[in-house]
Amino acid sequence: MNKVERALISLTDKSGIEDFAKALTEMGIEILSTGGTAKKMRDNGIAVTDVSEFTGFPEMLDGRVKTLHPLVHGGILNQRENADHQQQCAEHGIKPIDIVAVNLYAFEKTVADPNCTLGDAIENIDIGGPTLLRASARTFGM
Repeated sequence: MNKVERALISLTDKSGIEDFAKALTEMGIEILSTGGTAKKMRDNGIAVTDVSEFTGFPEMLDGRVKTLHPLVHGGILNQRENADHQQQCAEHGIKPIDIVAVNLYAFEKTVADPNCTLGDAIENIDIGGPTLLRASARTFGM
């Protein structure tokens, strides 16, 4: 089993993140995070690297684009036992991301509100979270 080097944490519901993140940092695991999640960890004295710093690309489009980047998904999808993957990662500066902790937007709760507009519903369609989950599932146990 490879050493766990890096975790990506991007949460809508940030409840209890402090204990989890502190435990990761105590194990020497670098934490990457986005916007409000990174702020919550910093406010609690936890070292965190913004995904935008990790990728060299800013969060944009009102937060719609944060984790959708080859350095993120390459880090998750890369199979460490695959020599071709390792060569490609080295060529492109892709670092492994070993743990992904995400939860999704509260879409059901949003659309259950009788005052929910189409715009509200659309804004609560999560793109990045499900993409991270699927990428993680693709390499689970590898």
